[in-house]
Amino acid sequence: MSSAAQTLRRSPLHDRHEAAGGRLVPFAGWEMPVQYEGVRQEHMAVRGHAGVFDVSHMGEIETSGPNAEAFLQRLLSNDVTKLAEGGAQYSVLCRGDGGVLDDLFTYRLPGDGPRFLTVTNASNHERDYAWFAEHAAGFDVTATDAADRYAMLAVQGPEARAAVERIADGDLPARMRTATLSVSGAECLVCGTGYTGEDGVEILVAPDRAGELWDALLAEGVTPVGLGARDTLRIEACFHLYGNDLSLDRNPIEAGLGWACKLDTDFIGAEALRGFEPAAKLIPFAFTGPGIPRQDNPVRTEHGDGIVTSGSMSPCLEIGIGMAYVPAAAAEPGTTMEVDVRGKLRAAEVRSKPLYPQPQ
Repeated sequence: MSSAAQTLRRSPLHDRHEAAGGRLVPFAGWEMPVQYEGVRQEHMAVRGHAGVFDVSHMGEIETSGPNAEAFLQRLLSNDVTKLAEGGAQYSVLCRGDGGVLDDLFTYRLPGDGPRFLTVTNASNHERDYAWFAEHAAGFDVTATDAADRYAMLAVQGPEARAAVERIADGDLPARMRTATLSVSGAECLVCGTGYTGEDGVEILVAPDRAGELWDALLAEGVTPVGLGARDTLRIEACFHLYGNDLSLDRNPIEAGLGWACKLDTDFIGAEALRGFEPAAKLIPFAFTGPGIPRQDNPVRTEHGDGIVTSGSMSPCLEIGIGMAYVPAAAAEPGTTMEVDVRGKLRAAEVRSKPLYPQPQ
């Protein structure tokens, strides 16, 4: 094994992934399963039934203390004062110039005094925590790197909740809510969130209890799903991926995340975003002919050039789909465009979100 491979972190479910035939690859400093049976099969299992993802590579920061709410209100783009106990909220973390450091989910935990848990992207966790620690000065607050306390499993699909309910000791939380429940005998923070466009929950559990939870979900007929299908699912749903659709070079207004930016809260970066008129916007698109778009493919429109940030073949739509930054004048659904895929121009058009709507 190379020295680089030896430095990769391993999930507490590593042995389960090997036993299930998972193909393990480096991802954000971790060795994680990209697929088991195959991306398409796993994608369709989530759309049709239920799948479980190991997302233990995600990071967590716990914030507590008398000024915890005020502190997070300063850092996070959304209005943290609207986050009730047991609630979940999406936001972005910005620099002073509005560039995006990360996109995050924050949960307000029960207990005496304000206490929050913020889930970070694996590739950004150390930087995010350093940002929290740097800006804690002046607040009566404690920000703790809690990543080693949790494993995290995402159970997604139309049958996901039913599968989890069969091994839980209480009612699962509604969308954008949380509950502390015993699941397969382990105390878990169960969150009504996800990254697939399907219903389901994300479950945070102590690392030493993750294996038995994984086993119990598979016994309920839930399909193991790797990061490959996680990506195709989130592209169909038009969910952002940091490093592709979000970066320090783009602000949340350009990225279509203005809804998660409450400028009157004066979060770091708010001043740069006030009155900002984007020259480019992030849009979803679909090919109208053959081809598969990939990140960094050039885009041509009658209003100027753009670039693909995420792209894939859609297993559900069976066409090439993706997201791209294009000139603001070319951002309306129905606008035609061309994508340069390895030197060949492919016809496409701007679509509305989500690219694959969840069946009603």
